[in-house]
Amino acid sequence: MTRNSLRPERPTSSVHKPVFRRYRTFLALVLGLISFCCVGTLLVGLGFYSHLTSDLPSVEALQHYNPPVVSRLYTSDDQLMAELAYERRIYVPITAVPDKVKRAFIAAEDQNFYNHKGIDPMAIARAALTDVFARHGKRPLGASTITQQVAKVMLLNNNNLTLTRKAREALLAMRIEEALSKERILEIYLNGIYLGAGAYGVEAAAQSYFNKSLDQLDDAEAAMLGALPKSPTKYNPFLHPDTALWRRNWVLDRMHETGVISASAAEAAKQEPLIPQKRRRSGPLPTTEWFSEEVRRQLITQYGSDQALQGGLDVHTSLDPYLQQVSTHALQNGLMAYDRRYSGWRGAIQHLDTIKDWSAQLNKLTPPRGMLTEWRLAVVLTQAPVTVGWNEYKTPKTASLRAADITWSRRAHPLRPGDVILIEPAADGSVALKQIPQVQGATVTIDAHSGRVLALVGGWSFKQSQFNRATQALRQPGSSFKPLVYLAAMEKGISPSETFKDSPISFGDWHPKNYEHNNWGPTTLHDALRESRNLVTIRVAAYLGMAAVGDLAVKAGMVDSMPPYLPAALGAVETTVLKEASAYAAIANGGHVVKPTLVDYIQSPQGNILWRREGFSLNAPEGGLPQLTDQRPVLASPQSAYQIVTMMRDVIKRGTGFRAGIGITQPIGGKTGTSQDFRDAWFAGFSPDIVTVVWAGFDTPRSLGRNETGSRVSAPIWNTIMKAALSKLPKREFPAPEGITLARYNTGRIVAVDAFKNDQTPGASVPLHGFGAGTQSLTASDTGADMIPDSEEDMEIYSNNNAAPSSSSGYDTSNSTVSHSDSSSNSDIGVGGLY
Repeated sequence: MTRNSLRPERPTSSVHKPVFRRYRTFLALVLGLISFCCVGTLLVGLGFYSHLTSDLPSVEALQHYNPPVVSRLYTSDDQLMAELAYERRIYVPITAVPDKVKRAFIAAEDQNFYNHKGIDPMAIARAALTDVFARHGKRPLGASTITQQVAKVMLLNNNNLTLTRKAREALLAMRIEEALSKERILEIYLNGIYLGAGAYGVEAAAQSYFNKSLDQLDDAEAAMLGALPKSPTKYNPFLHPDTALWRRNWVLDRMHETGVISASAAEAAKQEPLIPQKRRRSGPLPTTEWFSEEVRRQLITQYGSDQALQGGLDVHTSLDPYLQQVSTHALQNGLMAYDRRYSGWRGAIQHLDTIKDWSAQLNKLTPPRGMLTEWRLAVVLTQAPVTVGWNEYKTPKTASLRAADITWSRRAHPLRPGDVILIEPAADGSVALKQIPQVQGATVTIDAHSGRVLALVGGWSFKQSQFNRATQALRQPGSSFKPLVYLAAMEKGISPSETFKDSPISFGDWHPKNYEHNNWGPTTLHDALRESRNLVTIRVAAYLGMAAVGDLAVKAGMVDSMPPYLPAALGAVETTVLKEASAYAAIANGGHVVKPTLVDYIQSPQGNILWRREGFSLNAPEGGLPQLTDQRPVLASPQSAYQIVTMMRDVIKRGTGFRAGIGITQPIGGKTGTSQDFRDAWFAGFSPDIVTVVWAGFDTPRSLGRNETGSRVSAPIWNTIMKAALSKLPKREFPAPEGITLARYNTGRIVAVDAFKNDQTPGASVPLHGFGAGTQSLTASDTGADMIPDSEEDMEIYSNNNAAPSSSSGYDTSNSTVSHSDSSSNSDIGVGGLY
């Protein structure tokens, strides 16, 4: 036995045990690290999820989604007049969207829309691989589903390309899929997405790009809309036709691949040229800008900006498009006639140094604001004879200027070659010289019974100035106020044949006079109104008491408040064209106050009536026939109103308003109005059914020129408008109420026909407190005369910080002395009407 064989053997485990322990320890560390990472990742994930969902919007808002939708204004014959909107969007229910349009968007944006639950994992993986291997340095390729786009646009309103936003978008998309049906999601998407050219939603886009509604689109046009969400600007067919054509054809290929259209249909659609068509003008319709803007202001006042401009309201107005067009042109022609007659030719707009390339130079010029659409910018080419050149739709044209226009221009500013002027081509080949008037004007036509505004023009040109002179300009009505004074007299039982003195009268330093600067002596109210006699009107107002006149004027809507001074009876107050129209309507309709309205009714997007114009109501008593009840306030009795109507008919027939009645055979009445210094020229008148009021003047009040009265400036405009209005109506007499007798009598100046109440003697004049003088006890403080100019002959506006205090009492006629007294308050009293 050897020594080595006697040695004990070492256990084999003693060699491998430390290695095994090291492996086990390492494994434990790895497992522990993995567990720590998993727990950490879970905690981080939970934290990230909590962060993502902490302020995540609720999808409930989409269940009752009402996007901003354009509000539409319609004329009385249901023409689309204007659209009001921050964003142009027309909401279309999904059931009204053609299948080809829906499938075009699905094919282009989300082919698996009907199969996924909000996100498309395959699309995400495909986009990720593309981004890694093929899009270095480019914006990452998206894989958003239609549902994710709804979540981003409608709820998140965030376009930042971040992981957080994409994760929030995906979470919301899955929640949306749980809460809404696929069709509802698609409806929200198709109506909410921006598609360029200012269009939101597919219907607005169809109109903007093809001037068609959705149901009129063919396959190629539907594919073009489906191409736009990717980049509304890049694929805009107006801006980038080649790129848009390529994208459209790509969408057509996707539509074929998804089975929407056949291969032959796709190929035929791809051969169709891409020719976008600009949308027809949606408003305002030509000449309706003043009316539309006033409706817009009223809607904002009534509903607020958001609902008015984004609430999808259908606003049905009272506008008569034909009458609006006639009124616009009548006012423009009247202002041009005055401007040509009084102002003369003011010279060329500018001058070209050379006329060699005149056509190209004209194309670079900006037309002046206020230039009418039928006018053209032109340049004078030769001086003898005067020929001009202009561009007609980019085609150069030349013609001779009319001889009368050459004479007109020579008086102050003879035309020279190179002068840039405004012309209007005529059918006979000649051209007329034009210039934009400096004078302004306004006109309103309303229904005398309902107050519905049928036409409204607020100035020469809406593009030149959006200030509405029919509703916003406060001007003195002058003698067109006088019918309210005489109506107040009728209400006090005074007859049209009653005589008042037409003789000189003075109040302190105020010495009012008639326009003609003569006196007639005792004058009937009929003649005084017919010829607009100031001194009789003052005596009538003094007899009645200015409180009575003022109360009636306020109730009629002519003024909001009225100073109790005699000059106010001559029209030294402020009103608007629309207010005067409402006051005259009360006379024309038999004494009922009317409130002018531009809107008949307003509907919600769902078709519910939100507002309707007030007026008449229909009552059906038990066992009886339905009765129409007039709910309007009463201004005066039908008898008194009819008396004034009869008197005002003679104003047009044989008085100051004769120019207004030329060529009109229907019964009409009216009154001229001219304020001090000829600053305002009015004509207001009516038929049994229609009221029209016309005003002319300068925005900054100054004289229109001596003898430029309402009869000369405004009555011809009124005549044109009323001829058009009456041509659409049957001839009708003013209805005479019970208790009225028509009688012919001699007024002392003419043989007239007037209406008398049962207790009045036709043609008689009854002494009224000293034969109707009615002014003997008035002091300067009663009339405001201590602060009024010396005479109407001066015809200057007078302003002073010290004026007479307000007095609301009637006038005592028992004393004949006139004294002067001082008092103070703030006022600005003019001398009132002239004619």
